[in-house]
Amino acid sequence: MVAAHNIGVTPITWNREISRLIYDKCASCHRPEGSAFSLMTYRDVQPRVTEIKAAVLSRQMPPWGAIKGFGDFRNDQALTPEQIELLVDWIQNDAPRGNNRQALPPEPRFTEPAAYALPSHVVPVSGNLSLQQPMLVDGLMPRKVAPGQSMRITALLPNGAVEPLLWLHGYDSRFSHPFLFRKSIRLPAGTVIRGVSRDDVIELIPADSK
Repeated sequence: MVAAHNIGVTPITWNREISRLIYDKCASCHRPEGSAFSLMTYRDVQPRVTEIKAAVLSRQMPPWGAIKGFGDFRNDQALTPEQIELLVDWIQNDAPRGNNRQALPPEPRFTEPAAYALPSHVVPVSGNLSLQQPMLVDGLMPRKVAPGQSMRITALLPNGAVEPLLWLHGYDSRFSHPFLFRKSIRLPAGTVIRGVSRDDVIELIPADSK
């Protein structure tokens, strides 16, 4: 956890605040031998501060490509508004390293997470899809998505209510993974899944078949 910072009283530094934030939220992918460029050291981060700021402000950090707040996912690693503000303030103040090297936490150690096993009968969606049977949905898996694709996927219920499912923005298939709901969503028969391009494939993951 990154402690609250009283902006304007003490400068935000890599050694004290930012390294902890990166290690907690980003380094599982952004590390040597990870799935993205390393952000493990100040030397790694410094040349990329402009790129990081742009990614943070476009709400794509970590680079999973989902808009935070549209759908509620138990494997959500997106930054909070307070963490975004901390990073942006640090970068706008010339991204200082800090003089107190003792404040730098030890680099985290990583173990490969257990692979998520998709159920055998996911429901593929290309274009609009009307559910013929009720379904308890545990999440969504982008199976085939064009590079940089953006789509806002919703479920239109028979009573006219709209359930937000997933908003992909500038999706990057290198970080492909399932988006697993914090609480499974029950969709009645007649629900229409909307927002998926006909050229792309998003799979609905059934919760009652795992």
